[in-house]
Amino acid sequence: MSYIGNLVAGLLATVLSLPASASDLPTAASPTPTCGTPGAVNCVPTKKDLKEARNAFARGLKLENQQHLEEAFHQFDEAARLAPQNTQFLTARNLVQARLVHDHIERGNQFLLEYLNAQAAAEFRAALELDPDNTYARERLAESSRDSTPDPRHVSLPPQPELAGEVQIEPKSDHTSFHYRGDLRGLYNEIARVYGLNAQFDDTMPSRQVRFFVDDLDFATAMRLAGAVGKTMWTTLGPKQFLVAADNPENHKRLDRVLLQTFPLPPHSSPQEATDIVNALRTLLDLKTITQGQSLETIEIRATAPVLAACSQLLAQWSNERPQVLLDVRVYQLDHQLMRNIGLHIPDTFNLYNIPSSAIAALVASLGGQNLQQLINQLISSGGINQAGSSALSGLLAQLQGGQNSIFSQPLATFGGGLTFMGLSLDQLAANLSVNESWARSLENVTLRAGQGTDATLHLGERYPIQNASYAPIYNSPQIAQVLGNNSYTAPFPSISYEDLGLNIKAKPVVQGNGTVSLHLELQVRSLTGDSANGVPVIANREFSGSINLAEGEPAVVAGQVSVSDTLAMTGIPGLGGIPGLNQFMVNNTKQEEDDELMIIVTPHIVASSIHNTPEIWLSER
Repeated sequence: MSYIGNLVAGLLATVLSLPASASDLPTAASPTPTCGTPGAVNCVPTKKDLKEARNAFARGLKLENQQHLEEAFHQFDEAARLAPQNTQFLTARNLVQARLVHDHIERGNQFLLEYLNAQAAAEFRAALELDPDNTYARERLAESSRDSTPDPRHVSLPPQPELAGEVQIEPKSDHTSFHYRGDLRGLYNEIARVYGLNAQFDDTMPSRQVRFFVDDLDFATAMRLAGAVGKTMWTTLGPKQFLVAADNPENHKRLDRVLLQTFPLPPHSSPQEATDIVNALRTLLDLKTITQGQSLETIEIRATAPVLAACSQLLAQWSNERPQVLLDVRVYQLDHQLMRNIGLHIPDTFNLYNIPSSAIAALVASLGGQNLQQLINQLISSGGINQAGSSALSGLLAQLQGGQNSIFSQPLATFGGGLTFMGLSLDQLAANLSVNESWARSLENVTLRAGQGTDATLHLGERYPIQNASYAPIYNSPQIAQVLGNNSYTAPFPSISYEDLGLNIKAKPVVQGNGTVSLHLELQVRSLTGDSANGVPVIANREFSGSINLAEGEPAVVAGQVSVSDTLAMTGIPGLGGIPGLNQFMVNNTKQEEDDELMIIVTPHIVASSIHNTPEIWLSER
C-alpha cells in the first residue's frame, strides 16, 4: 500500500466505523433501506446470509493481501450487501474502493504526462465508475478528452525586449596570447593596441607591477582577467575607447552606465499583487529606482544593462500561466446523545394537617350543592365553629375543592380524635423506566478551484438574524396614549445584525517547484447551541487557521475535535443509594451522555500546471 493509501485507510477507518448513511454511498438509495443495500440499518439478515457474508469477507481479505484489489472489492461488496448492518464489511469495502479510485487516477495522471490521452481517459472512466461523485476524476477526464494538449516542454518564454541607446565597444575579433611583465597601465595599453582600441585611465587607477601570461584570449576575456589581476574596472567611452579605474563602490556609482527601460507587468488580479511584484524585484535585484509607469500595467526601471537583462528574464518567467489547484474539503460531524432514567420513586415527603372533627362532620353533611360561603355560615350558626375559625375552615374547604392541588388528591391517613384529629398526606409511589437516544451525522463536501497565490472563499450555511435593540416609548404623553389606545401605533423597525452560520472556508494554495502544494487554510464552523444569554442566542464557534504542505492528491486531517460529557444523577431516600445493586431499583437513576466529533479533511489536486523548472538568472559581466 502506498503512503497515500495508508493515509486514506487511516482516515476512513475512523469515519466509516459508524453505520454509513445513504448519502455517503456512491449510488442513490431508496428512502427506506432494505436488505441488499450496503449501509441499510433497518433490516435483519438471515443466518444463511450472515454465513455467506463472512465467507465473502474472508475471501476478500486473502485477495487484498495478495494485492488483487479488483477481486477483493467484489467480495467485500457482496459481504456488505448480504449484511448491511455490519460496519466492518462496509468499512473494508469502502477502503478498497478508495484505493482503486486512487490507483486509477494516478495511472491516468501518468498517461497524461506522457501525452497518452486515450489510455488516461480509460483510467479516469474506471475511477468514475467506482466513485461517480469524484469531481477531480471528472475534471481530468475532460482534459484527457481534448483533441490537442499543448506540451509544456515546448513552451518558449516571451521574447526579451532589446536594450537600446547603450554605446558598444568595437574591438578586433582576434585571439591573442600575452606574455607581459610590468606596470598595470602598460598592460591595458598593450591590450588596447592588440585589439585596435584606445585606453584612458582614471585618477583612481592603481599603480602596481603585474605578470600577465595567458594564451588565446578574446577582448572580453582579456579585460576580465586584467581586472581580476589589477583589481580594476572598465567602462566604454566610445566604439574605440574605454576608461579604466579602481574597482570600488564609489567608481561603480560614478561610472556604471545606467539605462531606463519599461517592462509590462505579469498578469495580476489586484493592485496589491502588482505592488508585491514591484517589491519582489526591488528586493531580489537590489534596485534603487523602480516605479510604475503612466499605465498601471507597466513598470519603469533604471539600472545597468546586466541588471535590466536579469529583470527581463525574471518577468518573463513570472508571466507564465499560473497553476490552478482543486481543493476537496470534507467536514465530518457526529453527535450522539443518550438519556436514561431507571429506578423507583419511594414516598419521601409527608404533610401533617389538623382537621377538627366537628368541621368535617358539618362539611360532609352540607356538601349537597351549596357554595363555600353558605357552608361556612351554616357551621358558624350551628355552633360547630366560632367566627375566629372561619378563615381556617375556608382554607380547608378550598383544599377539598382544589382538584389535583388538593391535599386530599393524594393518599391521606388520619389519626386522633376531637380537637386532636390529624391528617397525614403521603407522597405517591412511582416507577421510572425510560431511555432516549439520538444520533446525528452530517457531511459537508466542498470543492474549490483557486489559482496560484489567490484566496478562495466559500460560505456554506445561513445568515441568522439577531435583534440588537428595539424601540418603545418611555414617556407617556396624551398623544402617545391616544395612538396606543386606538391601536394605531407602529413601532420602528428594530436593529438587527446577521451572523453567518455554517461552514466558512478561506484557502490560498501555492504550487512549489517540486510539485507539492503549500496551502494556507482558514476554516470556521459556527452553529446555534440552543442556549441564550439575556435573550441573545449563544453561537458555538470552531476555527482553524494554519499552513500545511501536501503532495498532489494527498489527503490530510487539518483539524479534529472530540468532546465527551457524562452526567449521572441519583434521587431517593438517603442510604438506599449507597447499597450496590439495590440502588439500581430503589432510587431514581438519571444518566446523560453526549459525544461530539468534528474532523476536517483537505485533499489538493493540481488541475492546471506550468513549467516548474525555470532557467537560472545570472547578472552577466561585460
